[in-house]
Amino acid sequence: MNAQGQRRSRRRWVIAGLVGLVVILVVAYTGASFLVYDGISAKVACQFKGSPDSFAVDPKYGIDAAQYEMPIPEAVEFASRDPQLGETRLAGWWIPAEGATSVADAPAVVVIHGVQSCRREPSILLAAGMLHRNGYSVFLPDLRDHGDSPGDDGRFSGGTEEYLDVLGAWDWVRQQGVPADRIGIAGFSFGSANTMIAGGQERQVPAVWVDSGYPRTADALGNFLADHSPFPQPLAGWIVPMAAVWAKVIANDDILRFDPGKELAAYGGRDIAFVHGAQDKTLPAAWATELRDAAVAAGATSPDVWVVPGAGHTEAIYLQPKEYEQRLTDFFGSALAAP
Repeated sequence: MNAQGQRRSRRRWVIAGLVGLVVILVVAYTGASFLVYDGISAKVACQFKGSPDSFAVDPKYGIDAAQYEMPIPEAVEFASRDPQLGETRLAGWWIPAEGATSVADAPAVVVIHGVQSCRREPSILLAAGMLHRNGYSVFLPDLRDHGDSPGDDGRFSGGTEEYLDVLGAWDWVRQQGVPADRIGIAGFSFGSANTMIAGGQERQVPAVWVDSGYPRTADALGNFLADHSPFPQPLAGWIVPMAAVWAKVIANDDILRFDPGKELAAYGGRDIAFVHGAQDKTLPAAWATELRDAAVAAGATSPDVWVVPGAGHTEAIYLQPKEYEQRLTDFFGSALAAP
């Protein structure tokens, strides 16, 4: 073989090698994205065992949960606003305010848990207890495919469907006789994203409390992956778009359909507050300020942001329980008319 033939042969081998490498990278990327989606979207059993009348907080925080315990709740079933769930009913706990002449006389707050969690999580029960002992009725739902609630496909859908469960819970409280303008929603982490979306889609929701929220779903998922998988940033962020494709293929879920920050454009004239831990490694505290600025631009009423020094993800309620209770009840007291 002459020199020219040798060069052509080498080029062919180089090209074949590059094509092979690209194929390997594409397969690896696609496969990793599938494993990531399958891992974070599948329903997992709730690890928490507490209930409104009996729960505990990690001893390291030094909180006596007994002072926040509530009466034995009424176990109820409620319908999501999602017509695709049909006759499926989700699980919830209803704890009416004590001392009210009727249910309609007391404001109510729906408290929403995060992803791979449930209504039994101590932070959810603690927030509910803070509200209840200050004269509020509280409703604690398990979103679809979480806790004691069934689901449609056993998959997390990034809020695309879950916000309809939040609104279904809000509807249920309204059906008990509580006026729409006296029913607020409080959410934690992924639950706070659902509350923002729910409030953006239903303008009768008067007030939303956002603990550890995020403005963009893709960024939040990328950060979540970086914290809960072997993939560091920016690789975790690159995996999200393909994981979203798998969500569409496997469950017909458009997990990137909503960005909670964009939903704030509909909050003009309504109340919203933001709280975040300064040391949150999953969802940066700077996002709380970004969300607040978006709410201000939309004309939301008295949007506030409270960044708690030293607190990690959804940890503010544990590190500053007294101030958290004061801010939480003051916020809903102003927005919903104090009990």
